[in-house]
Amino acid sequence: MDMTESNHDKGALRKAGLQVTAQRLAVYRAVRQSPHILADALCDEVREQIGTISRQAVYDALNIMTDQGLLRRIQPAGSTARYEIKQDNHHHLVCRKCAKMVDTECSVGHAPCLEAKDPHGFMIDEAEVIYWGICPDCQN
Repeated sequence: MDMTESNHDKGALRKAGLQVTAQRLAVYRAVRQSPHILADALCDEVREQIGTISRQAVYDALNIMTDQGLLRRIQPAGSTARYEIKQDNHHHLVCRKCAKMVDTECSVGHAPCLEAKDPHGFMIDEAEVIYWGICPDCQN
């Protein structure tokens, strides 16, 4: 990793109002490098970066970064939570066989896909859509 990436990661944490710690930096970096990562896999990646860290410390970092809007938690029905860097609104495709997840652009309307047919008086600020199917690898 170069200094530009390191400074970018530190800046992202600061911009979210978070104190920069080795643990938070390692968690953020792991999520940035592996979008849609599962929390258990994230623990392993963080341990490779900084050595010993408790699973609870990783979960605490994920929770505070999600609460501060730095990360996005995605939990498709029947699946464990995954994490990605919070970015413009987009949707996800999930394979029913292997659970692979990929990003896809908004399907209808103008980004960020906020055009509900009947919003029932809600002021909508985000849409979350998950498409389910079979990925190309599992189709073969």
